[in-house]
Amino acid sequence: MIGVFSRSFANTVVQRPCHVTVLGEEYPTDHMTNISPTIVSKLPLKLHTQPSHPLSTLRALIESHFPSYAHLSSLSPLVTPYQNFDLLSFPADHPGRSVTDSYYVNKDLMLRTHTSAHEVEVFGRGETKWLLTADVYRRDEIDGSHYPVFHQTEGARIVSANLAGMKEIEEDNERLAAHLERSSIEIEDVPHLSPANPCQPAHDPKHTELIAKNLKLSLNSLMLHLFAGRVGATAQNPLKVRWIEATFPWTTPSFEVEVFFRGKWLEILGCGVIYQPTLDNANVADKLGWAFGLGLERIAMILYSIPDIRLFWSQDPRFLSQFKQGEITTFKPYSKYPACFKDVSFWLPEGQTLHENDFCDLVRDIAGDVVEDVKLIDNFTHPKTNRKSLCYRINYRSMDRSLSNDEANSLNAQVVSCLQDRFRVEIR
Repeated sequence: MIGVFSRSFANTVVQRPCHVTVLGEEYPTDHMTNISPTIVSKLPLKLHTQPSHPLSTLRALIESHFPSYAHLSSLSPLVTPYQNFDLLSFPADHPGRSVTDSYYVNKDLMLRTHTSAHEVEVFGRGETKWLLTADVYRRDEIDGSHYPVFHQTEGARIVSANLAGMKEIEEDNERLAAHLERSSIEIEDVPHLSPANPCQPAHDPKHTELIAKNLKLSLNSLMLHLFAGRVGATAQNPLKVRWIEATFPWTTPSFEVEVFFRGKWLEILGCGVIYQPTLDNANVADKLGWAFGLGLERIAMILYSIPDIRLFWSQDPRFLSQFKQGEITTFKPYSKYPACFKDVSFWLPEGQTLHENDFCDLVRDIAGDVVEDVKLIDNFTHPKTNRKSLCYRINYRSMDRSLSNDEANSLNAQVVSCLQDRFRVEIR
């Protein structure tokens, strides 16, 4: 018999099994456990490695632009909080550590929230130029552009912080600058260093300038590789790329990159000069370098004109048959079935709260990708009793078939029942 224990979700007590099975292994649960059956079911799928899938083609396209880099795509999604946060100098109070933001197997094991969780590990085994593509997991809302599982590609390069290393970077900068000079690209840049985006104390500013320049040239070239053909870039109408100063826990100076695509600026990636303590944690002495990270779904939705992030998980042949490995084609919608809205309104138990991500995970576990979005439409506190009421509107809409009202009613009834059992709410 599997035992159970009480676990608090945002001040709401629920029951959880004493063990959970993840990727074929059994792990003990505790007060931090919040990984859900829906998320567990996604772990083996690895969309970025499935031939002909848009995410696989995009991964391969990025890898082809960095042929001399190590290409990694099979690291386990299970990491420790120490790997995911502490080794990257995340502050102790960073919101990403919360059970409302991240998925925990238990207090000592979690699902990576970013590919950077492997940065120290990869540097520590001697890799100096690498790309890592992987599935990452974050608790999130339900709508057409958010999903609790998505895919990232991270790239990094480090060199020796000496004359030989800087000569290597300078030569690469000359090569990349010459390539971009011949290309149809217009770059809106910011300074490599500024008072708001400073050099790290452990680094020589001249070295940082060279590394930041190499980062920018490398990624401008990647943007050209990914987008120039899609926008039909010419000398008269070049691809437009702009750089923006940013702040990240793991890089300084830091930047975001945007591309002008179909009439608007789109954020593509974040990047910067690697925070020195990260390299110190990897026991990489006297090195410095850069890193970037981008979301594959975000770019694939742009390049393929895919309107809903749920489609990447579809097994419908009408979706999958549209794509071939190595080719970027415009997605042709094959259906637009009617929406079916259902409201769930309830009183919370006195003194308790319910985080929106807890509600969304409950809905996902019952209805899966049949739910297009969930919105909080009312948040009311009774003036006399001080009781709190919430009302969520759930949009049931299948991507693959017409959903009957009876089916939507049945799913919604299961949501209501589970909500009552798990969080002890009173339905209004």
